This record gives sequence, C-alpha cells and structure tokens, in this order.
Amino acid sequence: MANRLTASTSPYLLQHADNPVHWQEWGPEAFAEARRRDVPILLSVGYAACHWCHVMAHESFEDEQVAAAINAGFVAIKVDREERPDVDAVYMQATTAMTGQGGWPMTCFLTAEGDPFFCGTYYPKPQFLQLLAAIERVWTTERDEVTGSAERITARLRSAQQLRTGPAAADPAALAGAVDTLAEGFDTRRGGFGDAPKFPPSMVLEFLLRHHGRTGSPAALEMAERTCTAMATGGIYDQLGGGFARYSVDGGWVVPHFEKMLYDNALLLRAYLHWYRTSGSELARRVVTETAKFLLRDLRTSEGGFASSLDADADGVEGSTYVWTPGQLAEVLGPEAGARAAELLGVTEAGTFEAGASTLRMLSEPPQEWPGWRSALLAARGARVQPELDDKVVTSWNGLTIAALAEAGVLLGELEWVAAARRCAEFLWAEHADDGAAGVRLRRSSRRGRAGGAAGVADDYGNLAGGLLALHQATGEGLWLDRAGALLGTALEQFASSDGAFFDTAADGEQLVVRVRGTSDNAEPCGTSALAEALLTYSALTGEHRDAADAAITAGMAVARIDPRFAGWTLAAAEASVTGPLQVAVVGTDEAAETLVRIVRESASPGLVLATGPGDGTLTGDGAAHPLLADRPLVGGASAAYVCRGFVCDLPVTSAEALRAELA
Repeated sequence: MANRLTASTSPYLLQHADNPVHWQEWGPEAFAEARRRDVPILLSVGYAACHWCHVMAHESFEDEQVAAAINAGFVAIKVDREERPDVDAVYMQATTAMTGQGGWPMTCFLTAEGDPFFCGTYYPKPQFLQLLAAIERVWTTERDEVTGSAERITARLRSAQQLRTGPAAADPAALAGAVDTLAEGFDTRRGGFGDAPKFPPSMVLEFLLRHHGRTGSPAALEMAERTCTAMATGGIYDQLGGGFARYSVDGGWVVPHFEKMLYDNALLLRAYLHWYRTSGSELARRVVTETAKFLLRDLRTSEGGFASSLDADADGVEGSTYVWTPGQLAEVLGPEAGARAAELLGVTEAGTFEAGASTLRMLSEPPQEWPGWRSALLAARGARVQPELDDKVVTSWNGLTIAALAEAGVLLGELEWVAAARRCAEFLWAEHADDGAAGVRLRRSSRRGRAGGAAGVADDYGNLAGGLLALHQATGEGLWLDRAGALLGTALEQFASSDGAFFDTAADGEQLVVRVRGTSDNAEPCGTSALAEALLTYSALTGEHRDAADAAITAGMAVARIDPRFAGWTLAAAEASVTGPLQVAVVGTDEAAETLVRIVRESASPGLVLATGPGDGTLTGDGAAHPLLADRPLVGGASAAYVCRGFVCDLPVTSAEALRAELA
C-alpha cells in the first residue's frame, strides 16, 4: 500500500500526499480494505488553513515512527471538512458527544461499518503514539465491547437528529425575545458576544440590522454598530489589505487567528453593506469597499470562482505576513511618519502578538496621509512570505459571495463587482451543476476547473440559489431566477424532512451512518436556514414555495429559542417572513427608472424584493417571464414603480417622493 492522495482536488489532502502514512480518500475502497484486513479506521479531518492541522501533520503524520504504527494497525482516511461537510458533521457530533468539545484536526477511530468508538482532536506525538497502541490493543482483546459501544454511539447520534424541543413560532414576539436574549450576552464594552475566543457574529449582525429595519429597535442597532465598529477597528480586520480573519483569540478583537475564510468575508461584506445602508457610516462603506477588493484581488480564481481561504501560517509561522514592529514601520515610512503610524495602528515596542510584533488596529480616525501610508505598507508586506491559498472553489461559499458582490455592487455603483458575481455564477453553473433527468444536481467543489467527486449538500443548494436570486435582482436577468428555481426544486425533492427542516445530504446520495439534519448556524448558514432564506426570497418573487420557507424557518426557530447566537440566519429569514413579502416592480429603462430602482435598493425593509423590466408588462430585461412584472405597464409612457404585498399592488407611482412615501 502507499499514500493515495496525489489525484485529489483538495489542497488540504494534497498537503498530505507526501506523508509516509498510507492515506486514502473517503470511499468504499477504504472501508472494504478495513474489512479485509480486520483493522479499525483512523479518520483524520481538517482543512487547508487550519493551524493545528499543520502542527499535527508536522509532529505526527510526517514522522516515520507514527506512520509505521498507523500503517500497521489501521486503514488511514484523510478528509477535507470543506469538501465533505457531511462526513465532518457526522463525526463532529460524535466527537462533541464523547469529549464535550470539538475542533480540528479531528481524530476519530471507526469500525469498518463507519461507527465511531473513540474521538478526539489534536494529539501531540507522544500521546498520539500511546493512543494508537491503546486502540490497537482494545481492538484485538475487547472487540465485542468496542463494536457494541460503537453501535450504541451511532444509535444515539441518529436519535439526536429529532427536533426534541419541537418547532417554535417565528412571530414578532419571538424575534423581540431573541434580541433581548442576545443583549444578555452582549459585551457592551468591546462588542460581540461572550469572551475569548471571539468569533465575528456575521449572521446575528444581519438579524439585528433587519430587526432594526422592521421595528426601529435601538437595542438591536446598538449591538450591531458596536460590534461592527469594534471589529473594523480591531486586529481581526486587515487594515492594509481588507478582509477579516477567522476569529479573535482575545475578547477585544486585538489578535486574530490569521486564516481568512471566504464564507466569513462574504457574510461580513453583506452585513457591513446593510449597516451602511441603515446608517450611512463611512467606516461601514470603507470596510465594504476594501473587503470586496480583497476578494477580487486575493481570492478570485482564473476561472472566475472564489478560492476557499488563505492560510493562518506563512512558511510555518502563524501571522508572520501581517504583524509589524515600530522599526519595520519606520523602515518603510521613515522615522517621523513611522512613529505616527505606530501610534495610529497600536504598534508598540512590547508588541501585542509574539516576539515584540503587533497586529494592526485603527485606534483613531486615519489622517490625511493614511492612503499613502497604507499603499506603501501593503507593498512592503507583499515582499514577505505570503500565506498559502486554498484554491478549491466551494459552491456554497461562492453562492454567498455572489449575493454579497451583486448587492454591494448595485448599491455602491461598483459595476465591476456585479460583473464578477455574474462571472462566478456562470462558472458554477457550467462546472458545478448538472442539469439532467433527475433535476439540477450540484457538485460541492472544484479546483482549477476540475470538479471534485463530492455531491453538493443542502447549504450548497440554498446559498447558491440565494446568490442567484440576488444576482437576478441586481441585473434584472430572468435566467438567474429560473436557475434558482431549479435548484430549490431539487432541494425540496431530495433534502426535505417531514418537519420542515432539511437533511444535509440528498435522499438518493451516499448513505452515511447518520443522516445529519442541520438546524444550527455556526460559522456559516446551515442547510435548513440557507434554504429557508432562498425559498422565502423566491416565494416573494414568484409566489411559489412560501409554505416550505415558513416551515424551514419554524424548524430553525427551535434553536433560536434556546440560543439565538446559533440561529442568526434563521432569525434573519424570520424577519423577512414577518415583514414581507414586500414586492416592488419597477418598469422602464430610462433615467427615471434608474432613480426609482436606487430608492428601492436603499430601503432597509427586510422583506423587500425587486423586479425590473422594460415595461411591456410581462418580461424582464432578457426576455424571461416574471410574475411580478405581469400586467405592470408603463404609466402614460413614463417609468413607474408598483409596490405590492403578496402580489396585491398599490397604484403605481412615477416620482421618487411618492415611492419613498410608499416604502416608508
């Protein structure tokens, strides 16, 4: 046997392709080998930007002694959690059930049937060698006890998929209650929720801004603004290059875990855009602009998709690309400007990070010289060793990015961003989607134009559909509405459960030991909330699937009732459900129509959708039929806006003032 990862489309797996461990990818061949050899499976799960995954790789998986122990007593399977979130979800549930916590790298031992019997996370080499020996011993001497325990663990995991608390209403009282609960855990001094480590609450911010848009709640707006300000001026935000790191290791947003993830930046770009739309904050607009430029500059692939992440490490040293000393600032900017920049950016002689270096923060309003300083420092930083790029293109995260760029592009007048969103959508449809007899089916990921073997999961369908619906509203092109509808049709057929939630995997797909159903949002929307949001938007635009949308929201509200921090996307969808559908059809192609469209896009109503067309009453700009535009003609030859609720429309208006009054 030998290492069999060289043909993988996952950069994470390719990082392990030269290990002396005889790794192979997840698949029936590995399980068949475990049965034939009568040995347990070592399952190691991680991702390319994971710092501790690198540490364990260097300590153990590159070590001949450890590799010999693994190869002799186990079948070794390596999984990229981003390529196989379904596999990761099953065994992360087992890990947290056994240990009370989870994380990556995740280390699990399974029977040849896939049942887990021991799980953990990172192990240093001495402890890992001891663990391997202990597992091999109990497998040999206590087999019946091991397999019985594994079967019981799997049975409990299956049982845990039931919504034990029952669904919860998504009504105004419940949404107000979620704001109150969030306020109890809010860090009033430093922003965010809880203490260290502190993660950017992107989906909760979206909910709070939507709640303020519907109710005018000062508490919701204050929590959103304080958190957005603290993050944007803290070390978690890249003050030179734009974009956010994964999380802050401290409670004050000073020192980040330096990896940059596509999903974080797509979600946060949209949240800051909505903060700007609500408040007119120049800080919010700057963050939106810099983050969009970061995505286009550093994560866009040659095919038009967006790469998954930038590593936390550069040449094996965490954060080395991003941190500075006062002397380094002076070397680039000169002694006087360097000293002023150090004061502005919180760079001290003692340092805020390691070895006397500091992360960069924005401790006061930037001076007039800041753009020049920023440009010079960014150029100097570019000469340093750069973090590795995980250039895998994930369908779900690209869907989030399409939505963010399309919406930001039209609101801020950045047509390049809209064009990038369109190109990404075209690439995904060409390379990740297969429109066959069984409906449109998605692949989870691709790399350098070659699709991976993993099938799309529920959030791939929900987030890509949501992105296409945002692109449709940004461009007026009916093609994207049609394609979103096709994705949602497949999702309802293949992923829906009887109580409104959605399973992560398709009914006719690979059957894992547990069919996980996600109703909790963590770093990104779960399958249920992603599909709830997309179904709700689609129903507002077409009149279809409203019942499915509300059922999914109701299922997700069971989590929101317990801890709204883990139901931000469900709560955001619930705000839109309670408010909408508020539908606006703008007909016309002249400057007056553009003014009406701009007013609609500036509205903060969470349930609003927009349809635009030339005014022949039935067609979008590219000639596709659209329910909201049917029988919506020009008014006396002039462009007009129709404000509708549930497809029941008020009289059309032709002036900007009248439209603002209608939307107010």
